[in-house]
Amino acid sequence: MYPAIRLLAVIAMLGYNAALSAADNPFVGRWALTLPGGAAGWLGVEEKGGALSSSLLWGGGSVVATTSTKVAGDTLIVTREQKDNDGKVITETITAKAAGKIMKLTTSKRNPEGVQLGQAADFTGTRIADLPARPDLSQVKFGAPIQLLNGKDLGGWRLLNPGDDNGWSVVDGVLQNRVANDKHFGNLRTDAEFEDFNLTTEVRTQEGSNSGIYLRGIYEIQIMESFGQPLDSHHMGALYSRITPSVAAEKPVGEWQTLDITLVTRHLTVILNGRKIIDNAPVLGCTGGAMTSDEFHPGPIYLQGDHSSVDYRNMVLRPVVK
Repeated sequence: MYPAIRLLAVIAMLGYNAALSAADNPFVGRWALTLPGGAAGWLGVEEKGGALSSSLLWGGGSVVATTSTKVAGDTLIVTREQKDNDGKVITETITAKAAGKIMKLTTSKRNPEGVQLGQAADFTGTRIADLPARPDLSQVKFGAPIQLLNGKDLGGWRLLNPGDDNGWSVVDGVLQNRVANDKHFGNLRTDAEFEDFNLTTEVRTQEGSNSGIYLRGIYEIQIMESFGQPLDSHHMGALYSRITPSVAAEKPVGEWQTLDITLVTRHLTVILNGRKIIDNAPVLGCTGGAMTSDEFHPGPIYLQGDHSSVDYRNMVLRPVVK
């Protein structure tokens, strides 16, 4: 074979192998991560047209697209770029190897000069099972209502982290959180834990409110003063950074607002002030601040209290009866 022809054949074969690898890629899918230090994370890897892309949730904050995603041999290589306090771009490289449902990962960071920052850290991931079909909510049976707020005190609730400052109290039958800018205040969770359910409550935002209701301690329904603002996955009633409301149904600051939330088989419905803003939509993974990335066990309702002031009343949960 002539050298030029041989070269073209090699290039063609490499392209064929790359396409074949993408089609059979063991990394494609959604992964529940346990990050260094134990925080919850999430990685989603997609293949479209022979090209790989990925999105990452690292502890708190939002699900964000990564800078690059590729496979070299049996290793997934994901990079993302972030700016430090001085505005310098820090490059984080995550490498991973998968064996069936288990992924082993390592993360390391380098500054613009290529110098490694700190030590590389190992962590783990577990493949998330495929989502089932959308449930027929008309056929779902709910049990007896459980009053989560007694209107008198914090009975049935406790701080997620006992060492945090407590801004929560009950005043005139209202559960309220009041924070100060110079302190870190605690999140509040139910003692009881739940699986699938319907949850109804009333919420009243304060000036600048930024809070959330975590379903099973995993999925955050955003509570925010966003009246009059454009639709966004970070605004009132959204599944934080994952599902944007279909319509804006917020009321102005200081008015009581109603929420009707149904979580069944990893599908979410949210009705805000009588308007359906999320309609039986699939939930692809945990949200920032989740207690765990494991979506397959019971968990509490927890209320975000570390950001700003907010009020709740009339919180009722009806568990799904199997």
